[in-house]
Amino acid sequence: MFSTKNLSPQQLSAFTALILSVPISMGVYLIRPDWLIAVSALIITFLGSYLLIRFVLESFIYRKIKLIYKYIYQTKASKREETYYKYILPQKGIDEVREDVEKWAEQRSAEIELLKTNEAYRKEFLQNLAHEFKTPIFAIQGYIDTLIDGAIENPTLSKRFLENTSKNVSRMVTLVEDLDEISRLESGEQPLYKENFIIQDLIKEVYETLSIKISVRNIKCSIKKGCESPITVFADQEKIRQVINNLLENAIKYGKDDGNVVASIYKTDGKHVLIELSDDGIGIAEEHLGRIFERFYRTDRGRSRDVGGTGLGLSICKHIIEAHGQTIHVRSKLDIGTTLGFTLDSKKD
Repeated sequence: MFSTKNLSPQQLSAFTALILSVPISMGVYLIRPDWLIAVSALIITFLGSYLLIRFVLESFIYRKIKLIYKYIYQTKASKREETYYKYILPQKGIDEVREDVEKWAEQRSAEIELLKTNEAYRKEFLQNLAHEFKTPIFAIQGYIDTLIDGAIENPTLSKRFLENTSKNVSRMVTLVEDLDEISRLESGEQPLYKENFIIQDLIKEVYETLSIKISVRNIKCSIKKGCESPITVFADQEKIRQVINNLLENAIKYGKDDGNVVASIYKTDGKHVLIELSDDGIGIAEEHLGRIFERFYRTDRGRSRDVGGTGLGLSICKHIIEAHGQTIHVRSKLDIGTTLGFTLDSKKD
């Protein structure tokens, strides 16, 4: 069935001219029944109408449409765009142009929503950053003011205040170092030195490194049964050590006394390896799961700050894994536990 939905200006002009010329030529034939004159009238009317209608469409309607396109992109037209306006746009039907404009409007709406979301995250990030620095700075200021006011004369008190001041300075240094590392990871300034290594051996080394913290809470750290067979991955070993270290420290902080932390390693599709670290601790509420990798985001601000940390550990993990071209994920349920996992490339020959 013939449709006029997506006719180009040329096709629309020809169709309209035909509709006009046929009845006119038939009228001429009725007035003067001569086929030669009727056909001549048909041809002349068709050509005249076609040229006039096409001129009107291109000079007035498509000129306005071209301005709309230029307004949409809000730039001076490049040579490529001028070619588009001159040769491609006039071939498009009105409905196709409408679809282009609707698609642009949807993209703009999505961009605006993204900007609003990013602006909200930016404000929250700056508030969190100010709070994270304000806490140790005010503590340092309080200790120093107290020492200046006379506490320095008391050796025991002054030593305790200086030790506390040193701890707060160390916290600020750690914050700056973590922020600097994230910035370098984001900008690509921190290169990756990939090599083949056995992931189980690295996990055992991290367990050993954090053995004191583990023993304090009497947590049992292990590799899942059936996952003991050595699996070789291709990645930056020191960066992945940092990821596993951060994930294990979180599992220790938010795990329960006499609890368990289990590492699982699986070959997935022959090209990738999945590494997961699971605890049976307090878990994370579902509404927080989508944001735990954001900088300074804490699911329970009071309790999180009590157990220490800069609030940047998971954000650093995310950037390291994404720098490897891989993904990191989380599964969790309150009072049941949390599983954090990431993928890496399999062994490279």
